[in-house]
Amino acid sequence: MGDAPTRRGEESHRGAFGEFGGESTGLIDRAFRERIVLAGVTLRRGDQETTEASLDELAQLVDTAGADAVARVHQSRESPDAATFVGSGKAEEIREVSEEHDADTVVFDDELSPAQQGNLTAILKRSALDRTAVILDIFAQNASSLEGKAQVELAQLRYRLPRLRGMGKVLSQQGGGIGTRGPGETQLEVDRRRLMRRVSRLEADLKRVRRHRATQSKARRRTSNQSVAIVGYTNSGKSTLLNQLTDAGVLVEDRLFATLDATTRRLDLPGGESVYMTDTVGFVRKLPHQLVDAFKSTLDVVVDADLLLHVVDSSDPDPIGSIDAVHYVLREIGADSVPELYVFNKADLAPVEAARLASREPDSVIVSATTGEGIEGILTEIGSRLRVFTRLLSLLIPFDRGDILAMTHREGEVLSEAADELGWLVEARLDEGSAGRLAEFVVDPDQSGSSG
Repeated sequence: MGDAPTRRGEESHRGAFGEFGGESTGLIDRAFRERIVLAGVTLRRGDQETTEASLDELAQLVDTAGADAVARVHQSRESPDAATFVGSGKAEEIREVSEEHDADTVVFDDELSPAQQGNLTAILKRSALDRTAVILDIFAQNASSLEGKAQVELAQLRYRLPRLRGMGKVLSQQGGGIGTRGPGETQLEVDRRRLMRRVSRLEADLKRVRRHRATQSKARRRTSNQSVAIVGYTNSGKSTLLNQLTDAGVLVEDRLFATLDATTRRLDLPGGESVYMTDTVGFVRKLPHQLVDAFKSTLDVVVDADLLLHVVDSSDPDPIGSIDAVHYVLREIGADSVPELYVFNKADLAPVEAARLASREPDSVIVSATTGEGIEGILTEIGSRLRVFTRLLSLLIPFDRGDILAMTHREGEVLSEAADELGWLVEARLDEGSAGRLAEFVVDPDQSGSSG
């Protein structure tokens, strides 16, 4: 890359992830891959090993965004510097490393304040970005549905608003009459107002989506269709698992955040019950709060689920850290009380680690979503977990009520069915909603057997 044409000047700091306030942040259109220096800081009570693992992940994120990490700089300090996060001396060192490697941008593993970002850009003489900017860029590249694009745009705008920079009176609008002379509305104010209008519109659109999802959720519960949401760290194999269970045909790639849009498919369990499986966006350490907030309409499916399949990559160097990161996001969206089934995936790559992890969690499942190993165990365990919410009932359904018999099969698990002189005698497991609708056909009205 040393013989490449000059890519930046002293006054133009166009970094790998676009200029804040611009219309594009992606790297796909670039004629070359940006060269990135990574910077990580171990603060008090932290440890360097954790920082290095986080930098390894940041390097993956940068690669997914379409750039190359060419060097990394590490620092240990008691607390962040208010002006530059790393201190002026370390900032100069990072600038020297960047010049040595002809880097276009420096990406910091921690979120920078607008002031810190501006100060670092001036010192480094190149763009200074943080992990949040990289993740937002990846999401912008991968969003495909209208909802997903709106969610990503909202997150980007919330991130950019406090980082707007104006040029004072140079960009002011000045009038020509009495009482209008002097600085008018600066370009900064115009940009801020324009972005705020766009934020308000996107928020209103996504609120409508959330209301629509809430209506769908109520309708689903009236029809007794139980739901299972697949959650997990990004690239843990969630989409591959959904494809293995339901032939969903979801895009599968070995990269972070390959799919952002939720996909729902029907799954028939061995006991005859049907549930709806939903693959959700992957989580990551230090997931930007702007994204968590913007994607709430999509993540509502997790909150409303009857069961979570928590997919864990057994070959992950730090699986416990990944589990903790997922649990952090679940708490953020209010889904930490939903029952959870651990699925330790990629057993074909790390069988020993998968077995070790499973020994920590009772009733967990070991699988390989790629080969299909353990899939039957998942189906059995899902059925067992969901039966906790059902009652075992004996029904007498008249012969002329075939619609009721069909509904019993559709909404529950029919264990036995026999013809009697008065109608069909059916023993079935049904949830509370279905049991209420079929109450008039219950042989013993006081019957309340549980699934056990």
